[in-house]
Amino acid sequence: MVLKRILLGVLVVFIGGAAFSYYQLRSLGLIPRADYETQAPEVPAFTRPAILVHSKTNGFIHKEAIPAGKAMLQRIADENGWELYFTDNAAIHNTQDLNKFQAVVWNNVSGDVLTTEQRAALKTWIENGGGWVGLHASGGDPSYQWQWYVDELIGAQFVGHTMAPQFQDAHVLVAESMPGITAHLETPWVVPAEEWYAFASNPRDKGYEILLTLDESSYITKGETFFGQDRMEGEHPITWRHLQGEGRVFYTAIGHQAATYSIPGFQRMVSGALSWVGMPTAP
Repeated sequence: MVLKRILLGVLVVFIGGAAFSYYQLRSLGLIPRADYETQAPEVPAFTRPAILVHSKTNGFIHKEAIPAGKAMLQRIADENGWELYFTDNAAIHNTQDLNKFQAVVWNNVSGDVLTTEQRAALKTWIENGGGWVGLHASGGDPSYQWQWYVDELIGAQFVGHTMAPQFQDAHVLVAESMPGITAHLETPWVVPAEEWYAFASNPRDKGYEILLTLDESSYITKGETFFGQDRMEGEHPITWRHLQGEGRVFYTAIGHQAATYSIPGFQRMVSGALSWVGMPTAP
């Protein structure tokens, strides 16, 4: 009888521990989800140029970076006289609603978030002249189910990031000094305590314009870690842009840490990127 009680107690503890671990992993987004919205939110009428800021997470949740990115984008919008619309509802990716915006920002979106119809609407909107900006995790997920997004919109498959240690200072090099986007940055630009992504290939090979690269000798890489590769052969791009049909696309892999969104140089780069993809500059 005593043995049965002990075994029952052990079983209860085990089940409780497993449930707690599952909850913790799910709350961080380490267990991918398949949550899709089909009912779009009510989008107001805008009186000024507007940006859709989308932050849906069906994968890892950047709990600090997402609100920091929203705050940065709000500051940029206020400086330029733009309006912002924040939502986690992916059903806003429909033809009628997308046409209300001059630009779309995916702020640390992760996992597979769009239905087939929503994918088609976003692809068509961009290729017909829309402007898209992706921040950090929006290009850093190994499990996206939409190959066009990986191969063409981002242009490269994420394969891992630094893990030992995860957050490190690194030298970011200006590959193209573009007025309004990267011309204000010194090279090397020392970005503190960030998580550095690696990709399976270099988007330059597809004709994409590489704006910033990493000096891998300025931080610690291990090659293969338990979270994939943390280095690349040859040039290591970290920020780039390209034309997608008649639209414009900008992506930066910088931005895991909330503090990064308060760096003036980073804010200025994102502001310039938004202007480049189609937002009118302040008079």
